[in-house]
Amino acid sequence: MGLPFAHLNLRRNPFGELSTEERMRLAVADVARFVTLLAGPGTAVQFLDDSGHGKTTHLLALRALLPDAPYVLVPRTGSVTMPAGSPLLLDELQFLARRRRQRLYRRPLSLAVGTHVDLEDELRAAGFAVHTVRPSRHMTADRLALVLGRRIESVRRDDGPVPTLEAGAPAALLARFGADVRAIESHLYECFQRLREVQRVQV
Repeated sequence: MGLPFAHLNLRRNPFGELSTEERMRLAVADVARFVTLLAGPGTAVQFLDDSGHGKTTHLLALRALLPDAPYVLVPRTGSVTMPAGSPLLLDELQFLARRRRQRLYRRPLSLAVGTHVDLEDELRAAGFAVHTVRPSRHMTADRLALVLGRRIESVRRDDGPVPTLEAGAPAALLARFGADVRAIESHLYECFQRLREVQRVQV
């Protein structure tokens, strides 16, 4: 029996689930400018957007640059222990009860957060200088091509050709799915599952 995806010169479907480490390594996000801002207390960087639009990717890109910064994914129950340290990288902060957020804000720290709910007013009221980024607004066809190309190259098996997307595919995907990268990757997962040979992939 042949190796899975060997016929495509790939080790696996490039659009399957990634580990946290893989997501950090493959992230396409302009976050280096925030490293200095987060070095001292009193700054909050808010990645605000809908699900699948890049909030976690941006936080993980920051985590790659700030390996000593604690990262916490807040569960829907809001039941989580906040670690010490600064800056804190907090994903899905909207799930933390408001009163617990207010207690957190009283610490001498900086924050980078991912949220579906705009927390800028309450962060400013707590004394933070707030920088809000909406990742979906920066998603272009060229950037999407880079994101998807990295995914394919990351699972290349050997030298030689691998499946690639048609030249107009990123623009077509944005027209169909908007900036919902998660939905785009799910769609491409099914496309790659059906491939029988190395080719230009129609979307």
